Amino acid sequence: MKTTFRMMKTKHLSLLLAVLAGGFLLSCEEDDGAENALLDAQNEINVVDVTTHDGRPFSTGVEPQSNAKYVGGPGGGVMMQGFYWDVPAGGTWWNTVKNKTTAWANAGIKAIWLPPVSKAQNGPYSMGYDPTDYYDFGNYNQNGTVETRFGSKTELQALITAAHGQSMEVYADIVINHNSGGQSEANQYTGGNTWTDFTGVASGKFPRSQHDFHPNWVHSNDGGSFGGFPDLCHDVPYVQDWLWGRSDAVAKYYKNTMKFDGWRFDYVKGFEPWVVSSWNSAVGGFSVGELWDSDVNYLNWWANNANSSVFDFAAYYKMNDAFDGNNLNKLNDDMMWKRNAYKAVTFVTNHDTDEIYNKMLAYAYILTHEGYPCIFYRDYETWLDKNKLNNLIWIHNQKATGNTSILYTDTDEYLARRNGYGGNPGLIVYINNSNSWLTRWVPTNWNNTQIKDFTGHSGWYPTTQSGGWVEIQCPPKSYSVWSPNI
Repeated sequence: MKTTFRMMKTKHLSLLLAVLAGGFLLSCEEDDGAENALLDAQNEINVVDVTTHDGRPFSTGVEPQSNAKYVGGPGGGVMMQGFYWDVPAGGTWWNTVKNKTTAWANAGIKAIWLPPVSKAQNGPYSMGYDPTDYYDFGNYNQNGTVETRFGSKTELQALITAAHGQSMEVYADIVINHNSGGQSEANQYTGGNTWTDFTGVASGKFPRSQHDFHPNWVHSNDGGSFGGFPDLCHDVPYVQDWLWGRSDAVAKYYKNTMKFDGWRFDYVKGFEPWVVSSWNSAVGGFSVGELWDSDVNYLNWWANNANSSVFDFAAYYKMNDAFDGNNLNKLNDDMMWKRNAYKAVTFVTNHDTDEIYNKMLAYAYILTHEGYPCIFYRDYETWLDKNKLNNLIWIHNQKATGNTSILYTDTDEYLARRNGYGGNPGLIVYINNSNSWLTRWVPTNWNNTQIKDFTGHSGWYPTTQSGGWVEIQCPPKSYSVWSPNI
């Protein structure tokens, strides 16, 4: 739906209105000026409703227990990527993350995404993306180590228990496209030797051989080989049985024994979406796929066929174009959260890619908009202002409700409204990528209501007019988030 109005921009030093004690005190001349400015604004603004669902909060799994630290708000949850590339080796990482669970829960983090937890070919130095034994969590002497890079099985279970004690979920990074660390064997399908003999894995579970990889007796290749690693064939019934079918399958062991609540599937371009759908049907839980592609049609097709969420790479690249390319009009472009907000995981950076420079503007965007936002460990713990991120997390959890209407964009301004849901009033976010304070008249859903900027960046407490219009402001290279002062 689209409604056409007009909107006016004014610089901070030429404000038409002064705000005192939550209201406007104006002379007759000022009343005339404000009325003219409002008429100009109403004739200029272009309100575009970008989503069509009812705006319910996003469900990402089990509900928190009443005695837990994390308490879900009306806006849904926030995910923490609980690692970065080359976290410290030496088996200390699980304890590092465990010691942060209380603080993260208090900040409003709903879930933690962990790196691949099983033993991989590079042993104590591996980040886990070269898996050897899916059932070795740091409890077998294999590939030159007992512990994984991150720690022992006991420490991993203690981390999961600690997170659950804070009513947070824990998501496992699942690498099922390729394997590594097998022994060499004569391969009847290639006529040479391949590193496809995994019959001697220390756990004794899911032994694999040349028949379970491409090429094999099913077909020669699935087009999803990665880095020269042996490419697992999901069309083999034996592979399906060990991944999700049998009672001690990988999926069921991770869910029922290790107590994981959900899954991040690595490199899903390497296999068909029915694989993820079958896994999810077998064990449930939250699910998100790493489909590294900016094509929204492809992202949406995959999410629907996989019965899974997907990382919103379309939004990622558009945010880079908008905030670093100095053209916030790019935020009008199509993104996964606009197509299917309930299956979109939005993010600003991750362990693989870190292109956006103006990160706080990007976090202000994803934490006020629809989708399931994911925060990167190093952004939160090291690189950015944790207090500002915590403020945005609170805003997301408490205020970011309802579907979205884009109110205005130009090269350096973006304003959008979350329309509220279930009695929650929603919000208006104002992002300013210019070097000056800016103000705008905007249409709200709140009549004769005092509002405030919940970021604290503005000291204004304006009252909306009887028709819902109000003037708000935003500092340079920053953002403000407005909602009723309740």
